[in-house]
Parts: sequence; structure tokens; C-alpha cells
Amino acid sequence: MVYHLLRHFSGFFSDTLHFYAYQHVLFRSVVAILTSLAISLLIGPRIIRWLMRKKIGDRPEFHHAALNELTKEKANTPTMGGLIILSSAIATTLLWARLDNPFVQKAIFVLLWFGSLGAVDDWLKLTAAARQRGRDGLVAWEKIIFQIAGAVLIASFLFFDFGNIEDGKQLWVPFYKNGLPLATWTFILIAIFYITMTSNAVNLADGMDGLAGGCVAMVSLVLVILCYVASETMSQAMPKTWASYLLLPHIPQAGELSIFFASILGAVLGFLWFNCYPAQTFMGDTGSLALGAAMGYGALVTRNEILLLIIGGVFVIELMSVVLQVGYFKYTHGKRLFRCAPLHHHFHLAGWSEPQVVVRFWLMAAAFAALALATIKIR
Repeated sequence: MVYHLLRHFSGFFSDTLHFYAYQHVLFRSVVAILTSLAISLLIGPRIIRWLMRKKIGDRPEFHHAALNELTKEKANTPTMGGLIILSSAIATTLLWARLDNPFVQKAIFVLLWFGSLGAVDDWLKLTAAARQRGRDGLVAWEKIIFQIAGAVLIASFLFFDFGNIEDGKQLWVPFYKNGLPLATWTFILIAIFYITMTSNAVNLADGMDGLAGGCVAMVSLVLVILCYVASETMSQAMPKTWASYLLLPHIPQAGELSIFFASILGAVLGFLWFNCYPAQTFMGDTGSLALGAAMGYGALVTRNEILLLIIGGVFVIELMSVVLQVGYFKYTHGKRLFRCAPLHHHFHLAGWSEPQVVVRFWLMAAAFAALALATIKIR
């Protein structure tokens, strides 16, 4: 909105008053971080008070007596704090991004679709009225259907956007400088798998104060960089794109998504103000499903689906710990591979304090982010 207003009124000023910085994606990305941070800090207390009035509090229950004892103090902590993140990120994106950009339009749709799905699940799970009617959140198959439906819509729209973009129709593998051709149905399947997987992976990691938020911030920062290099030129003097220089897929207009992920980064940093230990609020499915889907969407647009497995290494580990735990439990007829899954609960039960688990997982997330960026130059 600001971009379009400044562009519209630029002709009314003299040459000495022209302000061109707003045209640069990196400038607007930095401003977006600060804007979404400020908005989240401003609206956070109001949303938390509203959640407390509605009595939308968490009720952590695990099939593990020791873990229930460790988390008993979290009972009734306001959940659906993801509203803080989504409101800040969407408002900031509308302010600073180019709204005629097709990738930005779909990014907002992703947050709204998956955020609404998570909000309905949280509402049915946590409100007293819903529990009185016998609802304890959405049934697993209901949630999966809406996740897949959203992923199908995004994949279909993206495929048409990539119609004239040769690099968009290929699969790009780290350490290899050329893309591999993809059939239409393969692209659709990959998109559905990634968006569904990433939304669930962030949801699983949202089990400790600040854990998911801090890791999402790391991933968002890397996606800001990847979106920028996917389409932006190195400088006015050197019209060569960063993508061609680094042997990455060139996706025109993807640079505007840097502002979108910068908005998420700032919103998550502001949310962590209220979500750090001891948490005043949890993001709930409202935030985790939407943020996870946004991560998967960013990887799809920039054609870095495989690299996302490195960028979001913590989320992959958390997801795989659940898969391994369930598989091992069924295979051994009752034995457990970990004390509890997802993996952060295993370390909590092993004697690590909650802040220790969170900070150490943040350090892992930072290491994975650095490793992912290092692979960009090794092709």
C-alpha cells in the first residue's frame, strides 16, 4: 500500500524531493521487520487480555505422568497467540509489499487459510462451550483434508505462475548447478507434500515456551535472503541477477516475498516478547499451522524444497522423532525409542530445564540456517 501510494504521488514532487529508497526490496524488508515488530508489541497485550476473557487457555495433557507434572504450571495459559503473529505479518505485508505481485497475493492467502484452520481447531479444542458439546478440536482427517485442499490450490496457482518461468518447472538439488525437469503431476505432489509436512512439523515443535517461534525466526531470515537472490539484480551497474551468479533458480518477482518473510520475522520476534519463558501466551495451531505452511510456500516459490530440509532441520528432526517413536512402538509392541516425542520432551524428561532445551534448539536452528546458506555457494 505504501509502495503504491509513494509511486502514485512521486510525480507531484520536484526532482530534489524524489525519494527512491521505497523501490528497493531490501529497504522495504528492513522497514517491514521493524513495522511488524512494533505492531506485534502493540497489539500483543490486547489480544492476550481478550483470550483471557474468553478463557481460551491451554490444557496440556500427555500420556506420561512425569511430563504432565513438569508442564502443570502451563494450564490455562492463553492460547491462540498466533493471532498476534498473523495480524502483524499480514498488516505489514499489506503496507510495504507490492500488492499486484502474484506471489505476495498467494502468500497472504496461505496465512489466512491455514491460520483460519488452526483457529477453528484451537477454538473447538480450548473453549468451554465447544467442550460442552463434546468437541475436542478438529478430527485428524478433517484437519488433513483442509491442509491438502489449501496445498492443492496453492500448487495449482503456482504452476500457472511458472508457465513462462523455465527454472520454476524444475527441481533444484543442493550442490548441483542445474535443475531437473518436473512433470506437472510431480510438481503438484511435491507442493502438497511440502506444505502439509511443514505445517505439521512446526505444529509439533510448538511445545515449549519460545521453541517454535525462535526456530521460525531463523528459517524466515534465510527465506528473506533466498527470495531476494531469486530475482533481484546485483546492482544498477551490474544488471546480472544474484540467481545467475550463485547458480540458483531465477524466479522473477519472487523478491517481493522478502518483504512477506521479513514481516513474519518481525512479528515472530515481537511474539517472543510474550512467549519467552515463562510464556504469557502460546501460538497454538492458529500460528503454527500458518507459519509452517508459509515456510513450505517460500521453498516452493524459490524452488528450494530440498534445501528447506536443511534450513528447517530442527522441524525435520522433531517430525521424524514422532514418526520413529510411533513406528518403533508398533514394531516392538509397546517399547519406546525416546522417553517422549516430539524430541524436545525427551530432553526435558532427561533433566534439561525448559530454557536449556529451547536455547539449545535455537542454536541448532542457527547452525542449520548457516549450513543452508553455505550450500548456496557450493554448486
